[in-house]
Amino acid sequence: MQTELTQILNQVRTGTLSVEEAALRLKEEPFEDIGYAKVDLQRKFRQGAAEVIYGAGKTPEQIAGILAAMKKHGQNDILITRLSEESARIVSASCPMDYRKDAHIGIVGSRKKPDGCGTVVVATGGTSDIPVAEEAALTAEFLGNRVIRLYDVGVAGLHRTLSHLDEIMGANVIIAIAGMEGALASVIGGLADCPVIAVPTSVGYGASFGGLSALLSMLNSCASGVSVVNIDNGFGAGFLADRINHPKNAVPKKTTVPKK
Repeated sequence: MQTELTQILNQVRTGTLSVEEAALRLKEEPFEDIGYAKVDLQRKFRQGAAEVIYGAGKTPEQIAGILAAMKKHGQNDILITRLSEESARIVSASCPMDYRKDAHIGIVGSRKKPDGCGTVVVATGGTSDIPVAEEAALTAEFLGNRVIRLYDVGVAGLHRTLSHLDEIMGANVIIAIAGMEGALASVIGGLADCPVIAVPTSVGYGASFGGLSALLSMLNSCASGVSVVNIDNGFGAGFLADRINHPKNAVPKKTTVPKK
């Protein structure tokens, strides 16, 4: 999929956009300062995905102001993470959204149609991990990925994991989400031939130390191809899965050959 930057460059190449017009579009202010926030307007140029609003710690009025700035500059599809139900209710009065209470995510506009290379599988060790899993799954879906959810397939009942071998082995990328000792990532990593993104959760009894035990277990996984994001960071896992499933989103880079 072409980014907006490559579209502009192709328009210049084909003559449908002049060099001067392209330069003006690229030189437009890269952010809008609205006092309490500097809204990044060129993140899609740089990263292939527009800015996402982190809702925790922001007032409903601040979130509404950031949304207004984004929409003014043509960003109509917006993801809001860590959004409380009360803030969602207030913001929705001026900017309708699809709010998912379990994931604390708000979606303004629409999700992209799935156009990734393959399937993103989101698997959890237990039902208690579902809020983090839904944050990951909805993020990946918003960015244009087909997502298969495998919930409550933890190693305490390994037959549950093994009953989904077709989905696991057919995935392009897998997000393995677990608390307690975090063993699910190693098990899936030993079964799959694709990248596995491990997400430790803060689910567990006292000695799990709020997810630290799962984090350390996942970092020490003996299965190759397992990477780890921070505790409860479903958004980060979903975003990374999108990068893996959309390798052409990146802006093409010129290869430099060292001079002899």
